[in-house]
Amino acid sequence: MDDLKPLVARAEALLARIEKLLPPAPPPVDWQAASAFLWRRHHDRGYIEAVRHVHAISLDDLRGIDRQKQAVEQNTRQFVEGYPANNVLLTGARGTGKSSIVKALLNKYASRGLRVIEVEKHNLIDLPELVAQIDTRPERFIVFCDDLSFDADEQGYKALKVVLDGSVAAASENCLIYATSNRRHLMPEYMSENLAAKRVGEEIHPGETVEEKISLSERFGVWVSFYPFDQDEYLEIVAQWLAYFKVGDAATDAVRHAALQWALQRGSRSGRVAWQFARDWAGRASVARDQR
Repeated sequence: MDDLKPLVARAEALLARIEKLLPPAPPPVDWQAASAFLWRRHHDRGYIEAVRHVHAISLDDLRGIDRQKQAVEQNTRQFVEGYPANNVLLTGARGTGKSSIVKALLNKYASRGLRVIEVEKHNLIDLPELVAQIDTRPERFIVFCDDLSFDADEQGYKALKVVLDGSVAAASENCLIYATSNRRHLMPEYMSENLAAKRVGEEIHPGETVEEKISLSERFGVWVSFYPFDQDEYLEIVAQWLAYFKVGDAATDAVRHAALQWALQRGSRSGRVAWQFARDWAGRASVARDQR
């Protein structure tokens, strides 16, 4: 036994050196610290990180999308109250409030146990691991994937299909997937794919490639579409955000003209553009007031 002592000592020293090279264990999740979380990766390990400063926005702040708000809130309320609910896909024009609805719903229902975990597209391959980590939690989780789209054969595409409903394991009862995208089918579509369509009698049957792309979006039980705003809707949103920033002269012709010029320069009359204009106008007004 005495002959083995030097060997054991060397082995222990070697293990100690190796342990220093290994990445530290992810910190435990503080579920009471926040209502929103991010899925992170570090040294090939995934972990959940609390968001300390959650975007404060309410449903009343979002104008011009009442029908969309009603549909998504109804599904979310069912989920929070423990009733059956669906995964949600929000698609359409950029800057129209798709992701803002999710943030606003979190602010409304966080006190009733709703939590949001945002996952970036390149980390979607970790979805099964993430769902397993929250499976036994009492909260109700929305796994949020913003601005989602895929190229062919991406691993995250298959992982998302499995979590939605493609696995032999039952989906977690305390977790739903909410995703936003500018594409209804989440993947690029090419003219050549339509050439594979077949005509059977009076019906047109799409080719296998198109069917594969459609199959992912079909796994979302609720589809909500968003459309570009017209001029009046855009100006209404501008007025809403100017009121939010407590700008007193929001209804003047000068403000309307400046807001329309701002949108023209950016080629879009979206809610995001209206928010950006209101921030700029409110900031300029504050500076001018302080210089008087």
